[in-house]
Amino acid sequence: MSTATRNSNASANRTPTRAPNELGSVWLVAEREIGSKLRSKAFIISTAILFAIALAGILFAGFASKDVSGTPVAAAGAVATELEGVAGLEITPVADRAAAEALVASGDVDAAVVADASSPVGYVVIADSSAPTSLLLTLAQVPPVELLNPAETDAGLRYLVAIGFGVVFLMAASLFGSTIAQSVVEEKQTRVVEILISAIPARSLLAGKVIGNTVLAMGQILGLAAIAIIGLTVTGQTALLQGLGTPIVWFAVFFLFGFILLASLFAAAAAMVSRQEDIGSTTMPLTMLVMAPYMLVILFNDNALVMSIMSYVPFSAPVGMPMRLFLGEAQWWEPLLSLVILLVTCVAAIWVGAKIYENSLLRMGARVKLGEALRG
Repeated sequence: MSTATRNSNASANRTPTRAPNELGSVWLVAEREIGSKLRSKAFIISTAILFAIALAGILFAGFASKDVSGTPVAAAGAVATELEGVAGLEITPVADRAAAEALVASGDVDAAVVADASSPVGYVVIADSSAPTSLLLTLAQVPPVELLNPAETDAGLRYLVAIGFGVVFLMAASLFGSTIAQSVVEEKQTRVVEILISAIPARSLLAGKVIGNTVLAMGQILGLAAIAIIGLTVTGQTALLQGLGTPIVWFAVFFLFGFILLASLFAAAAAMVSRQEDIGSTTMPLTMLVMAPYMLVILFNDNALVMSIMSYVPFSAPVGMPMRLFLGEAQWWEPLLSLVILLVTCVAAIWVGAKIYENSLLRMGARVKLGEALRG
């Protein structure tokens, strides 16, 4: 058999290579995005540091809240009986004033309280160089306080939870948003995008990038949620864990769709430029949208009106609505309505983002204006 005959038979028997369908193309791009991040030492190390900081913070706050040690105080005679059981004080009974002064002088206690008939209140405080402020405040005569509208949650706890939701949203959205933008511009600079577009549609490339980074971002969110559950359980803060359970679930749901919205817009904004140095010019408005919920929830976490508005604005709902659920200020139907608004906005953002992305991806050189990107 001649060489020509063998080649013709081989060509006839060879199965033709078929291009992947649209769903397969999306998965290939998403798999590439996920794989490149998981192989990146910088991403792995930064994620590990984030998890370690979150766990350390939760454990420190939990154990600190359990620290009930008070000011060491010596007390003589009947004064010791009166002060026994007072919160914030560790009482050491002594026989007389001389013994109390000896403990103060040796540094075993911070101060001493002894009976004194000449004192208007019947006792005096003995200290070395200065009396502990906490002891003086404990002994001060404070009138009882009645609140007409007592707060349902502690102000400090509300502030810490607000910081938690705000920081997680800010870090995850800004980190992966900038990653998507840099990836898009890098592919344009190296002309790799021309090869990719020749094999798969532009919308599949965009969808794969968004899905891949969404999977990674949600992985971090779920990891942080697991760390919060473990940390609160270890430190015995079951009441706080029960209060945060539902808000954390809603935060994950809102973050999922909120991130898809932002990721689509970050990719579209990056497609309008051809150099890494120009990314900031098109993504700055999106960066401000990511920072706004963080700033607002910290500054106005005790303002019911601001929090209500935040819980319905799509870009801040992932932070505002879970915070209101934690505070008990949201009705059962409010997160559902807010989620519907977010979904509608997400669909619109994906449509606009895909249009900008397709019309700008292959245009090199100067920055593409927004109007031109929308018109094509």
